[in-house]
Amino acid sequence: MENESQSVLVTTDRMLDPVRRISRPRAAVALAVAVVSDFLSIWTEIALPVQWLLDLSTAGALFLILGRRWALLPGLAAEAIPGVGVFPVWVLVVFSIIVHDEIKVHKRR
Repeated sequence: MENESQSVLVTTDRMLDPVRRISRPRAAVALAVAVVSDFLSIWTEIALPVQWLLDLSTAGALFLILGRRWALLPGLAAEAIPGVGVFPVWVLVVFSIIVHDEIKVHKRR
């Protein structure tokens, strides 16, 4: 009886706080999207509406690939600042999400 209650407790604990680890193929696709977007944003730095459209579409694509991640919002805000587009902001955002998930998984064990 005691083992059953412990297993239910562990099961509900996992359901309340799931570790959302990104699969390697999704991480690779997200990284590819980020690299292409950062490369194109260097060339669209002069045309701000085109860069805004590129950044919004990149944020939308990463939202679909990675799921709801709060780390995407600061990346979008950083890309909205003129001149920051020359830095690989989206690549850094994707790397930070991947590293954060790895830390959460290892911390959980």
